Amino acid sequence: MKSKYLLGIVFLVAFTFSCRAGHAVPYYFSCITNNTIAAAEIGEAQLWVDVTDAGESGVLFTFHNDGPEASSITDVYFDDGHLLGISSITGSDGVSFSRPASPPNLPGGNAVDFSTTAGFLADSDPPVQKNGVNPGEWLNIYFSLINGATFENVIADLDSGELLRIGIHVQGFAGGGSESFVNATNATAPVPEPATMILIGSGLIGLAALRKKFGK
Repeated sequence: MKSKYLLGIVFLVAFTFSCRAGHAVPYYFSCITNNTIAAAEIGEAQLWVDVTDAGESGVLFTFHNDGPEASSITDVYFDDGHLLGISSITGSDGVSFSRPASPPNLPGGNAVDFSTTAGFLADSDPPVQKNGVNPGEWLNIYFSLINGATFENVIADLDSGELLRIGIHVQGFAGGGSESFVNATNATAPVPEPATMILIGSGLIGLAALRKKFGK
């Protein structure tokens, strides 16, 4: 009986990781402007994008602001890759984005040779900071892929650090000013997102309880 319980928990954790690895990959951001150290650190700590296999030759980019520090993603830019074009943009309550974006290129992007692909950009509607991605909010941008391209192609592009990059412009920091960020490459194993960590944590708690029950 003990071995069955343990095997079930191990299977649950393994299944969670296998589903995630095959269908969604998180990418975090590195600041490229560094106007203020505090703002750069806030952005790198709480902003990230989840790249999900949406099927039907599509990829979903979900931008997150985990908070708690004041900040608002107000502009999003994409730099080439196997993407064909933006199909739809949606967001959580309070988030409103539309195409294109102003400015038309990622502020500070020249420093890292970031060149926004025509049509691959969007920004928050006025008032920009209020309608941007603030703490606890999210933004979905769904892309169609070039004919024959796959989700794996997109991940390979992002991991190359050259073929596809994602840039965001962030405003609304408590100290004022703004910063620009570009996704960091993620060639290593993905870091589990909060929901996955909760599930894994539950499994570990259950495992600990079983160990106690059986005196091991």
